[in-house]
Amino acid sequence: MNLPAAARRAVVSFACALVPMTALHAATPFPSDVAGGADHPMLKRFTGSALIGYKSAAWDQAVLPLSAETAHQQATGRDLLKDRLDLEGKVTRLVYLAPLGKTPLEVYRNHQQALAAAGFKQRFACERDCANLYFAWGKTVDIDAGMSWAKGGVPGQGNSSYPLTSALNFDGRMWVGTLGKGGQDVHVLLYTSSAADQSTNIAATYLEFVEPKAMPTGQVMVDAKALQGGLEAEGKVALYGIYFDTGKAELKPESRPQLDEMGKLLQAQPALKVYIVGHTDNQGSLEANLQLSQQRAQAVVAALAGGYKIDARRLQARGVASLAPLAGNGNDAGRARNRRVELVAQ
Repeated sequence: MNLPAAARRAVVSFACALVPMTALHAATPFPSDVAGGADHPMLKRFTGSALIGYKSAAWDQAVLPLSAETAHQQATGRDLLKDRLDLEGKVTRLVYLAPLGKTPLEVYRNHQQALAAAGFKQRFACERDCANLYFAWGKTVDIDAGMSWAKGGVPGQGNSSYPLTSALNFDGRMWVGTLGKGGQDVHVLLYTSSAADQSTNIAATYLEFVEPKAMPTGQVMVDAKALQGGLEAEGKVALYGIYFDTGKAELKPESRPQLDEMGKLLQAQPALKVYIVGHTDNQGSLEANLQLSQQRAQAVVAALAGGYKIDARRLQARGVASLAPLAGNGNDAGRARNRRVELVAQ
């Protein structure tokens, strides 16, 4: 699909950078892999390709198109993705250059077949006239944010060169798939086009793997003031800064900051009486989890009474296992929310 030159010049981001650049004016060797980059464990690269762009984040957000339809946004004057999948979890982004002479179609089909062989099921594919989708994708998602890039450029005709950050072109094909793995879905986006410009005779491929998972919890401690506010507003506060090993009831040292704040609250309000309530997810038997949650609640009571001189008569331990969930237990995110200790006003 050919677009007017003026339209091509208007797009400047990585995902939509289309304008040939000849500023380097020197023959550019084919780039090597970006430092620190690596293929995703679920998919090896097309033979002979160079990994020129890479980003891996243990926790990030991603947006994957689910159709080629776009929606015009009046406020910005942009056409954005209409149907999309919004995800959070581990996100890995990779950009490859295939060997000289390999067509984008050959590279795309090989990736498509490899993903299908790995068990990925197609959610969406755009095989032709994908330029509008490409532009909307690039305007909806800041694809190159935080990417690390190899040195060099995409070799062009003669002595021309294109920046690696402009490696993708609007003439590509897109494929989005999902794989069920260990109770969680893994999502992938594949986009292959000519590299920077059709004249380069090189194919560029963008791959994005998204592995949804629970966000690491307990990284924000609830201080004494917030504890008091929660008790006054709702009569209870869920605490994720109390740590135990799986299946164990011994408090881990990392629990100390949260215990300190609980101790401050109880020392400042000597008339306050509370329940310490242990909660689990639904993994394992109810009987075992009832016992475990009770033991964990008792461990917190013992720590407050012993380390902070709180009268034990003001504290009552209760374990309710998975009987009072905050979220569904069907995935890691829900189970992480359900594993908690709560401070409940008597």
